Amino acid sequence: MERREQPGSSRNEKVLNCLYQNPDAVFKLICFPWAGGGSVYFAKWGQKIHDSLEVHSVRLAGRESRFEEPFAKDIHQVVDEIVCAMLPVIQDKPFAFFGHSMGSYIAFMTALHLKEKYQLEPMHFFVSSITPPHSKAQVSIPKEGELSEEQIVHYLMAFGGTPKNFIEDKELLQQYIPLLKADIHIIRTWIFDKPSEAVLSCDLTCFIGSEDIIKDMEAWKDLTSGSFNVLGLPGDHFHLMKPDNEKFIKNYITKCLEIASLADC
Repeated sequence: MERREQPGSSRNEKVLNCLYQNPDAVFKLICFPWAGGGSVYFAKWGQKIHDSLEVHSVRLAGRESRFEEPFAKDIHQVVDEIVCAMLPVIQDKPFAFFGHSMGSYIAFMTALHLKEKYQLEPMHFFVSSITPPHSKAQVSIPKEGELSEEQIVHYLMAFGGTPKNFIEDKELLQQYIPLLKADIHIIRTWIFDKPSEAVLSCDLTCFIGSEDIIKDMEAWKDLTSGSFNVLGLPGDHFHLMKPDNEKFIKNYITKCLEIASLADC
């Protein structure tokens, strides 16, 4: 089936980037990018993914076509905006979330908001390369004003996946650092305590790179009463960018949704 590239114009399309419309899709896959990331990487998934899926990628304020908009102040502002844009997209078909790194936190809070306020929940929540928000194993983030450019470079190198030429390109790095700082602020100012019981009921799958420094992925199971699984893939924090891993993840997501759909019949 031929996919139609979408130009995008409305406010909702600014927040949710769907490069390749697929009106015949059975499921909607909403992807949430990492700290400092834009929407394009995941939006391109829509070109080469199973015909049963249509892919939408979250675009936060302050980047890409929203470059002139001020950065969000906290995670709740981010979630409110995403939910407002997302509701028209997910009302007609089953949907799933995929979040990588910081995007997993925003996806989690979005899922929680949708369930509490609208009684909507993703069929499946796919988490990638991030310690759960209630875990004591979270990476420590310095306070505001204590995060120097050198520290940011250190974090980028420690997590891996950032090309060396990017780090050495001072002009490019200067453009990227404000985005990263804004996203780090969102995470540093957000506190989520371990709930007394599961807050979600959807199935949850975690992806983690074999060389990633992220710990305690198993603790994500505390947050849902649905089935839980952790899958290790070769690579570092950005394991998903390896072509074989990307293909595996997209196929795995498709299979999970199709199996879940058959079980509901």
